[in-house]
This record gives sequence, structure tokens and C-alpha cells, in this order.
Amino acid sequence: MHIVKFTADRSVDIAVPQQPIPIQHYLRQPHRLVRSLVEPNRIKQVSDDEFCLTMRTLSFFGFDLQPTVFLRVWTEADGTVRVASTKCEIRGIDYIDRRFSLKLIGKLSPYQKQGETYLEGRADLEVRVDLPPPLNFMPTAMVESAGNSLLKSILNAFKQRLMYQLLADYAIWANTGNQGDLSDSSANPHPHLG
Repeated sequence: MHIVKFTADRSVDIAVPQQPIPIQHYLRQPHRLVRSLVEPNRIKQVSDDEFCLTMRTLSFFGFDLQPTVFLRVWTEADGTVRVASTKCEIRGIDYIDRRFSLKLIGKLSPYQKQGETYLEGRADLEVRVDLPPPLNFMPTAMVESAGNSLLKSILNAFKQRLMYQLLADYAIWANTGNQGDLSDSSANPHPHLG
């Protein structure tokens, strides 16, 4: 076995423009939060707090991988939103699917500073995989470096959507009597992200 581990993390600290309804109320709706962080056509709600996310196809040394990640999303009493992966599948390549694990842990907390509201967050992503041939013959450092870069790019995409799409959806929700589901604002302003 030739198991390698890839890791990446990202932090965010953003000012939240004031709206008629505090963002803590918005954060208590995991389905809205998830659909603003991920393109709605890539997410399926499995239960009240669990979602199935089909990620974009990732190319890694000639392998095209499309992870499907199950996420649990819940809000704590203080308004902190937590995200944790519960399982992951790699569709299409059985060899890797059976030898692959993904762990995602994230949190997003509102806080006040000098009368302003901010969101502070962090996400940690870890992947372990038993490399198939011919990757298992490549220098481990080279494979790890490429894998870490790939994970960073995934987290960067989430961070961009958090900074723009989530705040845009929150503004619409807070100013429309918080009725209905996501509006057309869920169209991705950054087509390469998500």
C-alpha cells in the first residue's frame, strides 16, 4: 500500500453589511447556507441537516475524479454553523473509491466588533488515498504537493462564494420578508467556482 495524505485549510474573516434582520437568523437555515456556498444543481438535501454534494470533476495526474461528499450542517445556540463530512464516494473509479477517504470540518461564527457584525470561519480538508499505479511510482513529495494544491483550490472556491454569494443571498433574504427559497441570486457570479 502506498497511502498519501493531502491537506489544506482556509480561514475567512469578513464584515457583514447591516440588514434589517441579523445574520444569526439567516445562519439558522442550513439549506439556504449550503445552497449559497455551492451551486444549487450540485447539492441535494438528504435530511434536515444532511446534504449530498456532487463536486466538479477533478483532474489529477490523468485521473478524472468526481467526489460525492455527504455533509452534515448544523447551527449551535450561539449562531455558529458547523459542517462535517460524513462519507465520500468517488464515482467511476472503483479502485480509488475503495481506497479513498475525505474529511471536511468547517465552522462559521458571527461576532460583534465596535458595533459591526463579522463572520469568522475556518475549513480543514484532508484526503487520504492509496495511490494506484502508475502514481505509486512517482516521488511522494511531488504527488503530495499536487494534491495539496488541488485541495487549496477547492477551499478557495468555497471562500469566494462565501464572501460574495452568501452575503448576497443574506441581503435578499433579509429584505424580502425572508419568504421563499433562493432567488436568481443563486446564479454563480463566478462560473469557475463552486
